[in-house]
Amino acid sequence: MAPKVLVSDKLSETAVQIFRDRGIDVDFMPDLGKDKEKLAEVIGQYDGLAIRSATKATAALLEKADNLKVIGRAGIGTDNVDKEAASKKGVIVMNTPFGNMITTAEHAIAMMFAVARQIPEASESTHAGKWEKSKFMGVELTNKTLGVIGAGNIGGIVCDRARGLKMKVIAYDPFLSEEKADKMGVKKVELEELLQRADFITLHVPFTDATANILSRENLEKTKKGVRIINCARGGLVDEEALADLLKSGHVAGAAFDVFKEEPAKENALFNLPNVVCTPHLGAATTEAQENVALQVAEQMSNYLLTGAVENALNMPSVTAEEAKVMGPWIKLADHLGSFSGQMTDEPIKAINILYDGVVADMNLAALNCAVVAGIMKKANPDVNMVSAPVVAKERGIQISTTNQDKSGTFDGYIKVTVVTDKRERSIAGTVFSDGKPRFIQIKGINIDAEVGAHMLYTTNEDVPGIIGALGQTMGQNGVNIANFTLGRADVAGEAIALLYVDEPVPAEARAKLAETGLFTQIKPLVFDVA
Repeated sequence: MAPKVLVSDKLSETAVQIFRDRGIDVDFMPDLGKDKEKLAEVIGQYDGLAIRSATKATAALLEKADNLKVIGRAGIGTDNVDKEAASKKGVIVMNTPFGNMITTAEHAIAMMFAVARQIPEASESTHAGKWEKSKFMGVELTNKTLGVIGAGNIGGIVCDRARGLKMKVIAYDPFLSEEKADKMGVKKVELEELLQRADFITLHVPFTDATANILSRENLEKTKKGVRIINCARGGLVDEEALADLLKSGHVAGAAFDVFKEEPAKENALFNLPNVVCTPHLGAATTEAQENVALQVAEQMSNYLLTGAVENALNMPSVTAEEAKVMGPWIKLADHLGSFSGQMTDEPIKAINILYDGVVADMNLAALNCAVVAGIMKKANPDVNMVSAPVVAKERGIQISTTNQDKSGTFDGYIKVTVVTDKRERSIAGTVFSDGKPRFIQIKGINIDAEVGAHMLYTTNEDVPGIIGALGQTMGQNGVNIANFTLGRADVAGEAIALLYVDEPVPAEARAKLAETGLFTQIKPLVFDVA
């Protein structure tokens, strides 16, 4: 059955056609996002939800989205999506951070020109029939120092454009290396130096705890007299009240803002001040950008629903289409190892330790971690998945650690999962053979070679004669066909294990008969999702 996607905001017909061309059943209802009650009525039918900013994916809506697997936001901002609720529900939230980079950068440059030459005020004056040529004295950008706060994707484009305008560019970005700064032709500085030197300051950082109010009153007062400040990034990065005061005092010569702390901004401390240019969050508002992000979100959602590739996800590690092809069997193995550990553990889990050896150590470990944790958590919560599992584990205070190492044994690569409780540690390891099928290769330090089946029976015993006979005879008497039979032991006469891959669940009566023999210290039926 084809996945079903709802487009509840205004995406282009070309984007909608991408879903159709990929074989996805799509309903295009561009005004539905504004009707939260009607949206809540129908959301349970869909695997995917494609939106812009009008649709509000709230916790209440997600509660009704029983089949939803992915929300795709055409654009970078996801303030209209409750990401915590989506994660708990197991819904991936994607955005399209690269489709509007050039458009947003160009808007910042345009705003810089506008405030440098007072273009909006001069235009308004001229339209009014005035000819106030001497009133609107501007400044050149050439040879001025531009301070860029955040030199990532958009900030990097602004740096490039500013250098083309013969500006001197300095950048504050904790994640910018000296080597990258040299390649970009900018000078990396600390924030304090940027504030003191810049003639223009432009912000290009996300809104986080670290960046909130980065241009506080204190920092604004440290700026060079006559500075002009541009914000086309996010509201809340600048203390708007403080900036208004400094504009009135003349310390700040001008400001250009496309974003505001509260939006839609019906009133603001910056409104109606001289030489302040304001636009209604137009950074991504070009025909090209709107088309680009719509096409991108359609491709991303289609890739996930059809192949499992995760691109630009905000609440799960991304897995490219190429990675998905290679990692598919390893992700399935990680899920099986976690599932075994979860089904075998009856007491509260304190920690999950995951070891990656050989070829798998170079893969996307964050995604593999999610698969392991999801497998473990499924026993307590069958609806958990790779998105929601880490959230559930964190809520329960479970510590997750990861180790990767070079090839150390017979296999090209393997994964070992150790679950720690107050009472014990239990470990299991597995690998993927050349046929692409996962195998269990070690349980409790005992080497084995076991194919994974939908229904299995795990037993432990002392290494004594009669085990194979007891298992075979009991299964036969109860009509259970054994597809694969694996034995292993630590030492002669020491602890031994058996893992049976059977065609159907082992009935309780058969397990009771095995217990009556007195040969087994543990008898545990197991179920795995091998689809």
